[in-house]
Amino acid sequence: MTDNGETSTVARADRVKVWDPAVRIFHWSLVTAFAVAYFIVESNRTIHEWAGYVALGLVAFRLIWGVIGSRHARFSDFVPGPAKLANYVRQMIRGQEPRYLGHNPAAAIMILLLLIAVGVIGVSGWLMTTDWGWGSKTIEEIHEISVNVTLIAIGLHVAAAIYESFHHRENLIRSMMTGYKRRY
Repeated sequence: MTDNGETSTVARADRVKVWDPAVRIFHWSLVTAFAVAYFIVESNRTIHEWAGYVALGLVAFRLIWGVIGSRHARFSDFVPGPAKLANYVRQMIRGQEPRYLGHNPAAAIMILLLLIAVGVIGVSGWLMTTDWGWGSKTIEEIHEISVNVTLIAIGLHVAAAIYESFHHRENLIRSMMTGYKRRY
């Protein structure tokens, strides 16, 4: 910071904007909606359902933003083909995976899994409120299994972010708040 409180050009030259505000707001809003829906199941069904609808709306938004959004938000920027994913996993097993400015191939697969899982949770939850799905044990089981899969995926996602933060010496949680990552 300079004496007048502005960030100097030198301080900014070593970092780059990666996550646009839409991606960051989506991410933390989805975290909040999922947590609210998860922890308010029995005590207030209306809040649980509305948190689920918000999560479902956020997933729909992210699918659209993944096509029309900023560079690192677009699926075309980070979703890997099978060969690229396999190569990354081999490097990761050896502890030699490269740093990515955007999402790495493993993180891309996790993002897709989380979007699908939250989508299944939201749709199955909504179906349980309809005449067609009310009381369906199958839909209930799909809903609960999807929640459990999502919880496991969230745990892996957080662990991977912490691992990557240490491995590449870059605070990824702060990056998801500020939008900036180290340039090199």
